[in-house]
Amino acid sequence: MSIARTLGIAAAMLAAPAHAQGLTEQAFRTISEEVFRPVIEEYDIPGIAIGVTLDGERFFFTDGMADRKAARPVDRDTLFELGSNSKLFNVALAALAEQRGLLSLGAPVSSEFPDLTGSAFDAMTLSDLAAHATGGLPLQVPDDVTDTDRLMAYLRNWKPEGDSGSLRAYSNVSIGLLGLVGGDQFGTTYQNALMQELLPALGLDSTFIDVPTDRMAHYAFGYSRTDDSPIRVNPGMLDAEAYGIKSTVVDMTRFLDAHLGNVALEDEMTAALARTRLSEYETAHFTQAMIWEGYPWPVDASDLAAGNASEMALSQQPMTKVQTRQLDGSVFLNKTGSTNGFGSYLAMVPSENIGVVVLANRNYPNAARAEASVELIERLLAEAEG
Repeated sequence: MSIARTLGIAAAMLAAPAHAQGLTEQAFRTISEEVFRPVIEEYDIPGIAIGVTLDGERFFFTDGMADRKAARPVDRDTLFELGSNSKLFNVALAALAEQRGLLSLGAPVSSEFPDLTGSAFDAMTLSDLAAHATGGLPLQVPDDVTDTDRLMAYLRNWKPEGDSGSLRAYSNVSIGLLGLVGGDQFGTTYQNALMQELLPALGLDSTFIDVPTDRMAHYAFGYSRTDDSPIRVNPGMLDAEAYGIKSTVVDMTRFLDAHLGNVALEDEMTAALARTRLSEYETAHFTQAMIWEGYPWPVDASDLAAGNASEMALSQQPMTKVQTRQLDGSVFLNKTGSTNGFGSYLAMVPSENIGVVVLANRNYPNAARAEASVELIERLLAEAEG
């Protein structure tokens, strides 16, 4: 798809109906409380932050504790671990590199990793890494792979269990590889490229891989599902690329606004975000873009629950290569993310110009996040439309 076509679709998103003038802060808080209080109580969520953008107007709801021992409440500045929602930034960086002519997402993976020439990665593209279309790469990096040289040796000998275009395997390894490519094309590390190139272009100043010292007081503790102990994410191979970002509800709501076309960005950044919503694959329950997962809107509740079930991440799933299409308009886009102590959820409906961010310091079921977020969207739209 041409850049002009991509930008044209992105611009068309701005034609969505205007609702925000019909939604008050009080109505937003009341509806958020009614929808999420049962979730908070059922899963004993210590603290939660909800952000909504509707026609570019932002609303926030916070509740509970970022640190129970210190009795520190959640507020708009609280930093939460995003878990796998970090992957959305990874693909945006790669797409930005493509916009600048630094790489082609349609190129074979081995073209960027000479050590992998002659391996399964000759037949796999960089965009396949972002769509989990790898034919069976594992979810986690093997324990004995502790540096890039060992990673390349492992991947050179790795054999897929199926064709890359017919078997979906949700993988930190695949997205980690894409992050290594992205950083390298900017002439630096992934972390430096993210902090120096992508986040400033998006206007995000409270999003980090390593939380600065002067922001540590805002960094929430997560709470373990097994013993309720306060925990934070541990370092690991490809952690920054796959699950290592921490952010606030304000920054993440702006991130959705950037996707929805509600903030002014450079054309190359707008096109890069649109590229991440380009899909070439279908699964049994959703359309797979670059990390984003899309469902027709209004969304079918059973498909959404199945698409957010643990099986989609923990086991290999059939997928089908389809004609490339842009996931904009009447589509429900979502992504979950978790670490041992945190759970995040992002969703948006471009045709309604609405996006929802839910950040919590408890890892609770993905399906519960999705169900509550859809209810929130439906009720907010009904309220805004009177």
